[in-house]
Amino acid sequence: MKGIVSVFMAILSFITGHVMQFDIAFNPDKYNVITLEASDLPAPVKEYTEDFIQRSDVKMHYRKYGESGEPFILIHGNGGGAHSLAEAAEYLANEYTVYVPESRCQGQSSDPGVITYELMAKDIYEFGTALGLEKPIIMGHSDGGMVALAVAANYPDFPGKIISCGSNSKPSEFWPYFRIGVWFSNLFKHDKLNDLMLYEPDFTEEYLGRITCPAYIVCGEFDIMKLSDTIYIHENVKGSDMAVIKGAGHSAYMSQNGGKAYTLAHQ
Repeated sequence: MKGIVSVFMAILSFITGHVMQFDIAFNPDKYNVITLEASDLPAPVKEYTEDFIQRSDVKMHYRKYGESGEPFILIHGNGGGAHSLAEAAEYLANEYTVYVPESRCQGQSSDPGVITYELMAKDIYEFGTALGLEKPIIMGHSDGGMVALAVAANYPDFPGKIISCGSNSKPSEFWPYFRIGVWFSNLFKHDKLNDLMLYEPDFTEEYLGRITCPAYIVCGEFDIMKLSDTIYIHENVKGSDMAVIKGAGHSAYMSQNGGKAYTLAHQ
């Protein structure tokens, strides 16, 4: 009986998700659908410095763009690195001091053998406090967006604001095509980064309710997770704002178009 109920709930969720996606086209104001214009941009700041910093159990590699303005931390997605958000950092460096750390087990940061969103949140907190960053804006994409949520939930006094882009509250909220693809990839070549997507996170209402800083919850119109899940995160992060980026998928507005990421940060 339990199995039948689970299958029924999965089918219901699938149908509801597609109805909601269809509803966007007719009721864009209901979901705060926005268009990101990448025009009238400042000149990108190409210069950066890079370094390593040892934290409790990981040696983190990071880039730093700009030398003035409030601190701004950019967090890349699963399997990425500082290069993934380089263009976004170059534009943002006109107004902020931008830090782009590489998450544990990725880029040039060390691999301590275990990775979870809770541990990555701890890494970011330790990274920021070691560098003396006060109330940084934290903008994360995909896995980085979930890390931003975890930082705000576990260390509520640390961030000044979070912008969480393309995040899911649990693996079951991915559209089936994506989750199945990750599962098959893991079947042929096991990777703990795939495990992360298949088994984490589990952001409950209570967990998200611990976030007290200003928060902006964002997804693409054609993202890899259900719109209903973005709404769930938004509704459970008290006082948060939400937006759906018109015509966007999961990554282009962050990792492939730094101008749009810059525009998003100023919404």
